[in-house]
This record gives sequence, C-alpha cells and structure tokens, in this order.
Amino acid sequence: MNPGLIRNWRGCRPLVAWAALSLAACAGYSGRGLQPGVATLPEIMATMGEPAMNWRDADGGVQLAYPRGPGGPHTYMVFVGPDGRLLRIENVLDMAHFARIRPGDNQASVLRLIGPPVPQWTDYYQARDELVWEWPFCDGWNQLARFDVLFDASTGIVRTSHQRQDLRGPDGVAPFCGR
Repeated sequence: MNPGLIRNWRGCRPLVAWAALSLAACAGYSGRGLQPGVATLPEIMATMGEPAMNWRDADGGVQLAYPRGPGGPHTYMVFVGPDGRLLRIENVLDMAHFARIRPGDNQASVLRLIGPPVPQWTDYYQARDELVWEWPFCDGWNQLARFDVLFDASTGIVRTSHQRQDLRGPDGVAPFCGR
C-alpha cells in the first residue's frame, strides 16, 4: 500500500468522523428508519432524543413533540400506542395543521397540535395585551415562512393566526427549504 495514501487517510479521519456524525444526526432529526408497529418508546428516544414536550392519553398512549426550529422548519409529533410501539410520526408545521387552529382555542391546545414555538421569537405587545408565538416552516412554494399565533395575553385564548414569508435570505427573499 502507498505510504502517502495512509498518511492522507489519517489526516482525513476527523472529516470522516464529522460526516458520520452528521449523517447519524439527520436520521434522528425526523425519526427516519423508525418503523410503525415495531419501534418502541426507548428506541424512539434513542434515535430522536429527549422530546421538548410530551402528553399521556387516557388510553395510555403517548404523544412526543420534537421541535427542530429555529434552525430547522419542522416539528415532529411522535404518537406511541398504549402498547409502547410507534403509531406514526408527523411533521405538524404545515397548512393542514395550522388550519385547525381557531380563534377561541387555548395555548394548551395549540401546543398539543403544533408543539412549542421558537422561544426567541415569542413577543408580548403591551399596547394590545397580545402574546405572539412563532414557528418556522416550509410553505407550499417550498420557501421558508413563519407561522404566528396571536393570543389575548390575559386569557391565553387565540385571537388570530397568520403566515408570512421568512425574508432573511439574500436580498430579502425567502430562501428555499431544500426539499
């Protein structure tokens, strides 16, 4: 074997290790590879990590929230049956889920539906006594966007919601999501 090749390979080890870790992190990002009906709760958590939030259903099932923002425009809800096996994983930051949020809903129902907002993007507007929660997502045009839910700050009840493009890209244009 060529000694120069061995020396070059040794120099690449950190790069190869970084690439392997990056690929492993991608697998855990969305839970890809976890099979419904097969994967167990410990396997889910070993793959995806600790959830940001979780809820227990009356039947013993569990729902886990994995927000990937602000760096990633996804929140994955993982649904586990009473038997401790994976039922499904859904990316809940999409128009179908947003459309289910209605004026009069409370903060707890919004959290259960689409998960926690990005903490740095939460704002309170004193003049209107309004609390705004915000999530990044990929819109129907495959561009980064933001979804806002506005609550009456005194009651925690939804007043309204809306979406807008995330114009942090070059020249103030919404960047593409990369799908």
